[in-house]
Amino acid sequence: MIIEARDLRKTFTTRGRKGSQTVEAVRGVDLTVEKGEIFGVLGPNGAGKTTTIRMLATLIVPDSGTAVVAGHDLLKEPEAVRRKLGYVSQEGGVEDTTSARAQIMMAARIHNVADPKRATADVLDRFDLAELADRPGRTLSGGQKRRVAVALGLVHAPRLLFLDEPTTGLDPQNRANLWERIRQLRESGTSVLLSTHYLDEADALCDRLVIVDHGRIVAEGTPGELKREVSGDVVTLRLEEPERAAEALRPLAREVRVDEDALRVYVDDGEHTLPALLHILEEQGIGLRSIALDRSTLDDVFLAKTGRSLRDAGAAA
Repeated sequence: MIIEARDLRKTFTTRGRKGSQTVEAVRGVDLTVEKGEIFGVLGPNGAGKTTTIRMLATLIVPDSGTAVVAGHDLLKEPEAVRRKLGYVSQEGGVEDTTSARAQIMMAARIHNVADPKRATADVLDRFDLAELADRPGRTLSGGQKRRVAVALGLVHAPRLLFLDEPTTGLDPQNRANLWERIRQLRESGTSVLLSTHYLDEADALCDRLVIVDHGRIVAEGTPGELKREVSGDVVTLRLEEPERAAEALRPLAREVRVDEDALRVYVDDGEHTLPALLHILEEQGIGLRSIALDRSTLDDVFLAKTGRSLRDAGAAA
C-alpha cells in the first residue's frame, strides 16, 4: 500500500463583504492506493479533489483524519513524505523566463539528487524534451509545458506522483500523448494519484478510482465495476412527455431517470429491449424526438449516485 488515508477532513473559512463563510471542502475521505497503480479521483470542479491531493502531498494540513503516505505518517513525518513523492499542480509551475533544463536541474538539487546533471538529462530524454530543453518556458506550447511539469515532479525518481488535473486545457493530441506518458510511469513501477473531471480520462487511465461530490466519496472501484453496478446498457430518449414516458417504461427497466429533457432507461440488454420500449411509446402516443443506445459510462455512475450528470455539475467530458 502506497497511500492509506482515513477520515480526512478540511474546512475553509472565507471572509467577504457579507461576513465569514465556512466551506467544508473535504468531509471524511478514505483512500487506499496500491503500489504501482494509477488511482483516480474523479469529480466536478469544487468537489474537493485538489484539497484532498494537497493534504496528502503535505501542502495543507488536514483538520482531522490520519494517513500513511509512502510508508510515513502524514502528520508526524511530513518531510519524509515529501522526499518520497512528486507533485504536479494544475498550474504546472513552469517558469516563463527560465529554460526547462535549468528548472529541472534546480528541482534535482532541491531534492538532493546525487547527480543532478545526469538525472536532468535522463528525464528530459524520457519525455522527449531534449531538443527544447534550453528554450525559456514562455516559448513552449501547452503540451510541452505539461511534459516539463511532469518531468519536474519526477526528476528525483519518487515512488509516488500526484497529478492534479494534468491535461486541463490540452488539445486532443497532447492529451493522448500525456496519457501514454502516464501509462509508462505505471509500467516503470511509479504509483500515480490522478485527479480529473474528464470522464474519458478516468475511464482510460485509472486502474481504480473514487468519485467525489461535495467533499465526499460517492463511489469506488474499477471503471468496469462501477459501470456494471449501474447497468449493462442505457437507452437515452428525448421526447415530449418524459415524466409520463418514465412511468410507462418503468416495468421494462432496472432503473429510469429523468434528466431535464432526456429520459435514461437502464436495462440489461438494450438491443432486445429497445423494440419493446418503442412499442410502448407508440401505444401511449408519446412523441419521440431522438433515441440512443449506449453502454453505461462513468457519467451514468455519477448520475446514479448523485441524481445529476457530471457534465452538468461544473465539469466537461
